[in-house]
Amino acid sequence: MTAVHFGAGNIGRGFIGLALHSAGHRVIFVDVDDSLISSIVATDSYRVIETGSAGIVHTVDNFTGLNSATNTDQVVKAIAEADIVTTAVGPRVLEFVAPLIARGLAARTSSTPLAVMACENAIGATDTLKSFVAASASAAEMARAQFANTAVDRIVPVQESTEGLDVTVEAFSEWVIDRTPFNGAEPVIPDAHFVDNLAPYIERKLFTVNTGHASIAYLGLRAGARHIAEALAITSVAVVVDGVLDETTRMLVARHGLDEADQRAYVAQTLERFRNPDLDDELIRVGRQPLRKLSRHERLIEPAAVLSESGVTPVALLQVIEAAMRFDVPADDESVQLQRMRATLSADEIATTVCGIDSGHPLFPALVAAIARTLG
Repeated sequence: MTAVHFGAGNIGRGFIGLALHSAGHRVIFVDVDDSLISSIVATDSYRVIETGSAGIVHTVDNFTGLNSATNTDQVVKAIAEADIVTTAVGPRVLEFVAPLIARGLAARTSSTPLAVMACENAIGATDTLKSFVAASASAAEMARAQFANTAVDRIVPVQESTEGLDVTVEAFSEWVIDRTPFNGAEPVIPDAHFVDNLAPYIERKLFTVNTGHASIAYLGLRAGARHIAEALAITSVAVVVDGVLDETTRMLVARHGLDEADQRAYVAQTLERFRNPDLDDELIRVGRQPLRKLSRHERLIEPAAVLSESGVTPVALLQVIEAAMRFDVPADDESVQLQRMRATLSADEIATTVCGIDSGHPLFPALVAAIARTLG
């Protein structure tokens, strides 16, 4: 069995690649980073090291790598012959992966459909990928694949450069996959969990883990902190983060009928994960790409909008949105764009263009007020 995985970074090697290896697949890592691919090709195995007292170490072998920028034909051939294709490249890179998948489907001769799963921090990422693939593939070629949305969760901290291909990860991981596209013939991945209704799992993770992580980053930077655990130890930050996760909990319970006690236990577990000193991520890294994170259906605006639509004006979420608007990191292109917008646009215009909230939405007045406090 063979799996092609786009994105040979730490998440790719330390989470998805490990799960595919554990399922018995030969993994072909695809990336545009030539030095990384060269290391993968030259290495027989790497370790995935779980933090914590157990200190579990997994050894991954039976893999290779391909550079999609210089070995396009080989990547297409690998996709055509694979059983599974996965991605962990970031939502905005999916459109560049899609043409390769389309070409692979065109060259595919197996009667068994190719399982395609985008493992990204975004709602409906595989649907997005599928739409990009469909732009380059015929209906007959699209029928050669089964596209399944997923929810993925594992914190992988910044790695020391001396570790080579080895990856340090937290012990916790969750890979949930929508089983419905597979018509009862799901791929065998023991470390994944297949469900009939993926939406609650995607939103539970996005609006707890990702919302919480981003909240700590933006608030922590305003408080002068540099790392996640350090920021969460600041009382003023922790109080607002607790408020944010209380607001998202209320939204999730109402929207998906989640058991409130279970969701609050999930929140508590998530906060303990953030406090793990071995996973002490840098706030600037967590906060990067603020335009994406402030967009309409992302981790901050979506829960705030849903609460407003139900008649509840969010308080803590708006505090985080205000802090996110102030994310000013010259090395981050989206931060530079955001600060340029703050200097040239009105609060109303930013609410509409950045956050996707128009003047008729119940969140609009409070959102505009929060943005206005960051201007001038």
